[in-house]
Amino acid sequence: MITAAQLRAARALLGLDQRELAERSGLSLPTIQRMEASDGTVRGNVDSLVKLIDALERAGVILLGEGQSSAGGGRGVRLKALPQEPPA
Repeated sequence: MITAAQLRAARALLGLDQRELAERSGLSLPTIQRMEASDGTVRGNVDSLVKLIDALERAGVILLGEGQSSAGGGRGVRLKALPQEPPA
């Protein structure tokens, strides 16, 4: 769905603070804070996740899934897959 890192990066690209994203998405500030503090994939109920993603997309962000390409020509950032380190 969306990772906490994607959420933080999307918000930073838009120049939004957590409070403004909460207002735009109709979610509470603690909910946004909790989502951003998630480890990996954002946890939350489906309704909240849909509201969050809709707000980001309305603001101009395109969320890319693993291996997905962008059809648009806008600027963006993508985190490349890093090689896995062998267990110690």
